[in-house]
Amino acid sequence: MIAIIDYGMGNLRSVQKGFFRAGFEADIIENPSKLSKYSGIVLPGVGAFADAMKNLQKTGMVEAIKESISQKKPFLGICLGQQLLFEWSEEWGESEGLGIFKGAVKRIPEGLKVPHMGWNQVEYKNKSILFEGIPDKSAFYFVHSYYVDPEDKSVVIATTEYGVHFASVVGKYNVFGVQFHPEKSSKLGLKLLQNFGRLVKNDNISSN
Repeated sequence: MIAIIDYGMGNLRSVQKGFFRAGFEADIIENPSKLSKYSGIVLPGVGAFADAMKNLQKTGMVEAIKESISQKKPFLGICLGQQLLFEWSEEWGESEGLGIFKGAVKRIPEGLKVPHMGWNQVEYKNKSILFEGIPDKSAFYFVHSYYVDPEDKSVVIATTEYGVHFASVVGKYNVFGVQFHPEKSSKLGLKLLQNFGRLVKNDNISSN
C-alpha cells in the first residue's frame, strides 16, 4: 500500500486518482504515526517551500519521513515534494529543507517566463526503474518557478531545458523526486506511477 502525505499543500486527490488509474491503491495520510504501516511513501506538493516545511514540522511529518527513508521504503517526491528533499531553498530568502539530498533549490533565471508551465522533455542521464518502458526525451507536464541543483550530480536521473538545463528527476537507492506532475502527464505519467507502484510492491530498490 502507498501513503500520500497530506500536509495542506497541493491537490492530493489527483495524485491518488493517478495511482488508482495506474492500478495501485493509495491512501491520503495526515497522521505521521500511520506511515509505518505503508510500504511506499509519496510526498506531493504545490506552493511555497517555507510554508511546506513549516507544515511538515508542525504535523510531525519530518521525523516520520526520515524514518521511512531510513527503513529503505520507496519514496517519491512530486514537484514541491522533490524540492523539499534538498538542504535549502532560496525562495523567500533561505529556507531549510529535509536534507535528504545535498544541494539547493534555485529560482528559474531572470528573463524567462515563470512559472515554467506546460509540456517539456526529460532527457535521461542515468538509468532508473521509474522510466522503464518510457522513451528518452518524453514530455511531461511542468508547473514551477524553482528547480533543484544537486551538489552530487550522480543523483541526477534526467534533465530538462528551460533557459538552463536543470535536474527534473533525481534519485538514489529508495528515494526519487520528479519536478513535473506525473498525475497530469497523460499515459506516460501514469506509466511512471505504475513503475513506482511496482517498485513498492516488489521492494526492488534500484541504485539510481
